[in-house]
Amino acid sequence: MDNYSYITLRQRPELKDQAAGWFHSKWRVPKQAYLECMEAYLAGKTEYGWYLCMDGDKIVGGMGVIENDFHDRKDLTPNICAVYTEKDCRCKGIAGHLLNMTVADLKSRGITPVYLLTDHTGFYEKYGWEFLCMVQGDGEPDMSRMYIHR
Repeated sequence: MDNYSYITLRQRPELKDQAAGWFHSKWRVPKQAYLECMEAYLAGKTEYGWYLCMDGDKIVGGMGVIENDFHDRKDLTPNICAVYTEKDCRCKGIAGHLLNMTVADLKSRGITPVYLLTDHTGFYEKYGWEFLCMVQGDGEPDMSRMYIHR
């Protein structure tokens, strides 16, 4: 049986560099961009946080919250971003747990609704997300799906 732990980066700030590198390796957004967002969160300059699933000392899943996830609807904020689970850890409820944890944490801070940009269908609905509209991703030729969690 897997024994995962779910944490916010504020609970384990020493993971900042490892987490920024992990997210960079998955999404190819510059590591420095992740570090800047994480440092603002750790310094209390924002409540838009970073959430991790750990298998021992290894990050196996994660997501963050940012103002805008690179799309044209700047009014739809904040956005969950960088949702990723390691391939060998998928279908074990990790992303769903992280989504629920993130939404609950934001709601406890008075931050609602929350938005999420994706091309997936059927997955996010299982966790209370509703399709809202199509949006244009920055530099993307096709429109993407925007979801909302109220």
